[in-house]
Amino acid sequence: MRLLIIGGLQGQIGAATKIAMARGAKVTHAGDIDQALAELRAGRGADLVLADVSEDIGRLVRALAGERICTPVVACGVGTDARRAVDAIRAGAKEYLPLPPDPELIAAVLAAVADDSHQMIYEDDAMAKVIVLADQVAGSEASILITGESGTGKEVMARYIHKKSARADKPFISVNCAAIPDNLLESELFGHEKGAFTGAIARRVGKFEEANGGTLLLDEISEMDVRLQAKLLRAIQEREIDRVGGGKPVKVDIRIIATSNRDLAEAVRLGSFREDLLYRLNVVNLRLPSLRDRPRDILALARHFGHKYADANGTPHRPLASATERLLIGYGWRGNVRELENTMHRAVLLAHGSEIDPDAIRLPDGTQVGEMVTRLPTGAESSPSDSAWSKPLVGRTVADVERDLILDTLNHCLGNRTHAATILGISIRTLRNKLREYGQAGLAVPAPGEARLAG
Repeated sequence: MRLLIIGGLQGQIGAATKIAMARGAKVTHAGDIDQALAELRAGRGADLVLADVSEDIGRLVRALAGERICTPVVACGVGTDARRAVDAIRAGAKEYLPLPPDPELIAAVLAAVADDSHQMIYEDDAMAKVIVLADQVAGSEASILITGESGTGKEVMARYIHKKSARADKPFISVNCAAIPDNLLESELFGHEKGAFTGAIARRVGKFEEANGGTLLLDEISEMDVRLQAKLLRAIQEREIDRVGGGKPVKVDIRIIATSNRDLAEAVRLGSFREDLLYRLNVVNLRLPSLRDRPRDILALARHFGHKYADANGTPHRPLASATERLLIGYGWRGNVRELENTMHRAVLLAHGSEIDPDAIRLPDGTQVGEMVTRLPTGAESSPSDSAWSKPLVGRTVADVERDLILDTLNHCLGNRTHAATILGISIRTLRNKLREYGQAGLAVPAPGEARLAG
C-alpha cells in the first residue's frame, strides 16, 4: 500500500504517518497539491491520497482525472468542520476522516484499497485447477496471458499472481487499454517529456516506469492499436522504453501480465493483433472459466458479496433463503462475477426480513431475476431482451442483427453503457464506436438512465 499525504493535516501528520506505517503502508509526504502532482508524474505512484481539507480538493480531483491518475482521494480535517467535510465529498473526495487521526478509522480506509478487496473466492474444481496453475507459475518471471469472458475476474487473478510472486512488495500497476483513447495510450504507457504535445505541461512518467521492479497489467490488450503494439513489443523484448518526445531510452525491470476477453489467435488471423507480440505475452495462458461453468462458486461468491455490502452499507447480515440459492444457481450470469456482485449489492439494499428472498434478486432495470428464469425455454440461458430474439433472422444481414442486439441490450440496461458492454461481451470502446455509428445514421440511441421507445 502506497500512501501519499498532502498538506500538514493541521499538525497531525506525524501521528497519521505513524498509524499508516504501523498498518504496513509506505508513506510519502507532499507539502501541497502541486508538489503531490509532481511526485505522481515522476512515477512515485500512490494507491491512496490523504489530503488536508484546507487544500483545494476539487482542484486536486480534477487534476488527477485530467492526467488519468486513478487514485482515490480521502480528505482529512478537524472533526467539527462539517461544512468543509461536505464540500470535500461534493468535490470528489471518496471519504472524510476527522482529526486527530483514529487508528481504527485509518486502518479501515487502508483496508478498503488493500489487497483484501481482491481476494480469490472459489470452491469449484474448475477454478481450483486454474489456481493450482497460477500458484505454479506465480514465482517465475514469465509473462502471463489471462483470458476469459468479461467479468470472470481477470484483474483479480493478476493481483493474486503478483501477491504470490517475488515482486509482491513492489508496485502493481494496471492499465485498461480499452478505456484510454489511442492517441493518449502511448503517453500513458511510456510517459512523455514536457512540450512533447499540446497539453504536456510537465514531464510525466508512464506506467512502465511506475511499475519498475513490480508488475504491469495490460488489461484488455486486444483493444490496443496495432501500431502501438510494435512499440510495446520492443519494450518487452529490450526492457527499455522511449518517452514520447524523449531523447534517450529508459531501462525498466517489470513483469508483464496481460488480459483479454477475445480470441487473440483469431485477432492475429484478422490482422488486428501482432503474432510476435502474442508469442511474447502468451508464455503461460490462464483461462478463467465462466461463472456458468463453476456453479459451486456462485453461492460462495454470493455469500461473500452479501457480507461485503452489508458491512459497507451498515445493514444486517442476512443469509440467502433456500429459494434464493436455487434461483442464483439457475440463472445464466452472462456478466459473470461482475454481474453477480452488482446483483448481490442490490439484493442487500432491497432485502427485508431475516433472509435475502428471491424478490430481492433483481436486474438493473428492476426486473426480478426469477421472472427472467421462468420466462426462458428449458435449457436456455438468460438473455438481455426477449425482443432481441423475437425478430426473424432469415433475410437479414449480420450487421442488422448485430445492431438490433446491441440496441436492445442497451435498452434493457436503461442506457448503461458499461453494463451493456459486459452482457454483450465487448469492450466499452467497441460499444461506443457502434453507438456513434448508429447515432450518425439517425437511429435513436438510449441515453444513460433511459430506454428508447419500442419501434
